[in-house]
Amino acid sequence: MLKTVKPTIAISHLGCEKNRVDTEHMLGLLVQAGYGVDSNEELADYVIVNTCSFIDAARRESVRTLVELADAGKRIVIAGCMAQHFQQELLDEIPEAVALVGTGDYHKIVDVIERAEAGERVKEVSQEPTYIADETVPRYRTTNESVAYVRVAEGCDYRCAFCIIPHLRGNQRSRTIESIVSESHRLASEGVKELLLISQITTNYGLDIYGQPRLAELLCALGEVDVPWIRMHYAYPTGLTPKVIKAMQSTPNVLPYLDLPLQHSHPDVLKAMNRPWQGRVNDKIIEQIKTALPDAVMRTTLIVGFPGETDAQFEHLLSFIQRHEFDHVGVFTFSAEEGTPAFDLPNQLPESVKQERQDALMAAQQEISLKKNLAEVGKIVDVLIEQENPETGELIGRSPRFAPDVDGVVYVKDPQGKASLGNMLPVEITAADHYDLFGTIL
Repeated sequence: MLKTVKPTIAISHLGCEKNRVDTEHMLGLLVQAGYGVDSNEELADYVIVNTCSFIDAARRESVRTLVELADAGKRIVIAGCMAQHFQQELLDEIPEAVALVGTGDYHKIVDVIERAEAGERVKEVSQEPTYIADETVPRYRTTNESVAYVRVAEGCDYRCAFCIIPHLRGNQRSRTIESIVSESHRLASEGVKELLLISQITTNYGLDIYGQPRLAELLCALGEVDVPWIRMHYAYPTGLTPKVIKAMQSTPNVLPYLDLPLQHSHPDVLKAMNRPWQGRVNDKIIEQIKTALPDAVMRTTLIVGFPGETDAQFEHLLSFIQRHEFDHVGVFTFSAEEGTPAFDLPNQLPESVKQERQDALMAAQQEISLKKNLAEVGKIVDVLIEQENPETGELIGRSPRFAPDVDGVVYVKDPQGKASLGNMLPVEITAADHYDLFGTIL
């Protein structure tokens, strides 16, 4: 009897780190089931494209990837947010797509491939995503060996006027503290040095299963995990309660790094964004955080050009970032997403105005970032070594100030040849520019 050889599969990952975790679980499930996983899309029998549909630019990148693979004659499985968002439209437009897998159905990927192999054109999309993987689901990590993302919850209960995510990812569903800690211990045993806690709103962690947010308890429990750095993403400022701040202060491996997705500063814009509570507390809470965590590194993301945003409201935002001097700022121009309340609001602004405001905000932030980085010169900081230039031997890593992919890096000289990838070593910072630091291993 002839042994059936299973097809090889490649995954093209697009989008955010939440999407990355989905990708890693799909890879883990496929490997467990005996499929060959190949990073080379040309050699693979199937290519799973884990798409992003957050803003127009992300959709364009996803569509471009799908079209290129279709032109190459590949059998495509469309997964992720675009699959959830557009469903039948994608199947109609891309005949090379053999399957469509929604954001709440990626755990069925082995069954989907088997059905596609049998000749079925598969559409596996739950209308309301309810699934979240726990520590028992296999995972094949795609980050460097020192870093892992840990999803503490999925979905969002808020309904911000500009955001399509609740429609694509469903309402919040948290994992238990025990599940998260168990996975974190396993990742530590694999040599991970940094765990990044992610969800749509990390400060709301646990609300759905415990009846109240349990982020403080989670952070304290993760203090028992043998990793030097735990970094928290997507912390709404209103959720940074005294209890959470105390947990950060008392848990040595939780970095004083706060990613605050503020989006805007002006109360009227925030009200139009359906975030009215935030406009009343922004300044007060940020000052409280600075007092409680004076060494905290603060990053935020902002949206310019929301429908109806006036010159005065933009100036309010500009003054806001100049006053608070965030360490890192990401600025997006408003993208009108079909299916959101902001899509057909009146007073949509021209793209030229949005771009001018983005440029002005980033120019102001550049000077702040430079000031913050220059303050690091002369300090000795821990740096996690992650890359090496094979031609020059120059090492690249990150200090606690920098999260992967979204912030700067530290360029490191190693005159004594002490370092290897994955090491965390003391580095004296000798220079800085607007985004990065430079230093020498001691």
